[in-house]
Amino acid sequence: MWVILALSSAILLGIYEVFKKLSVHKNAVIPVLFISTLTSALIFLPITVGSGFYPEFFKGIQLFVPEITLGQHGFIFLKSMLVVSSWILAFYAVKNLPITIVAPIRATGPIWTLIGAIVIFSEHLNFQQWAGVCITLFFFYLLSTAGKLEGINFSANKWVFLIMAGTFLGAVSGLYDKFLMRRIDRMAVQAWFSFYQVVILLPVLAVNRWRLPKGERTPFHWRWSIPLIGVFLVLADYLYFNSLSHPESMISIVSALRRGGVVISFAVGALVFKEKNIPRKALYLVGILIGILLISMGSK
Repeated sequence: MWVILALSSAILLGIYEVFKKLSVHKNAVIPVLFISTLTSALIFLPITVGSGFYPEFFKGIQLFVPEITLGQHGFIFLKSMLVVSSWILAFYAVKNLPITIVAPIRATGPIWTLIGAIVIFSEHLNFQQWAGVCITLFFFYLLSTAGKLEGINFSANKWVFLIMAGTFLGAVSGLYDKFLMRRIDRMAVQAWFSFYQVVILLPVLAVNRWRLPKGERTPFHWRWSIPLIGVFLVLADYLYFNSLSHPESMISIVSALRRGGVVISFAVGALVFKEKNIPRKALYLVGILIGILLISMGSK
């Protein structure tokens, strides 16, 4: 069941990435991010309040948000800081890079989790995991050659660095999620995470909009795809946290399956945005996903 939940989350996450690209294209990034996160918070506001007044009803529909301790709030706030930092970096990168470049880079998230585990926890890899690492890095290098054909130098392009940094922070958040699921109710995590991300982004929005004269700001344009970012993220995260809450679930497998959503965003980038070198980049994306799959299977 947890595998099906992870796959369903991946599909919704792929659609979320498409709405994100549509929303930030020639648009102000921080207001888009703030409105999308505010949408998520507004979805959870009646659920959280209702859980206090009608607990049995919300338990019956599996949307009950229980009360949590101050310490647990601190854990969730830390997750919110990690994710918001990742999103800010990723949103700017998505705005300025082709989605068919962003999608394969985002797919490498599990390998950065693994590398972090090696460096921080001195973990050792088996042969299958090493094979997966080598295959992923090889096709990642080939992806950089495809980027050069479009004038994107991976070693010097700041947007590439931003999406890689955002992906790394997302991978750290993924490890932290499993820690949270063992200690805090999943609905409490998702609900309060939605509220805290708005709290964190409010001062960021204020500084971003008022630090420059009006004529120097990137103009903001309303698009209906902006609130849909929040809607699809809520749905994707609901299934994701549900998957992680199963005792037998493995974060390595869930993380890899969740990254499978990049296939959807890649395909839409090819069809809707008419981006370049699609067959070449599709081959490299498949290679990266095969490497991630080997790493995940080796983690079993």
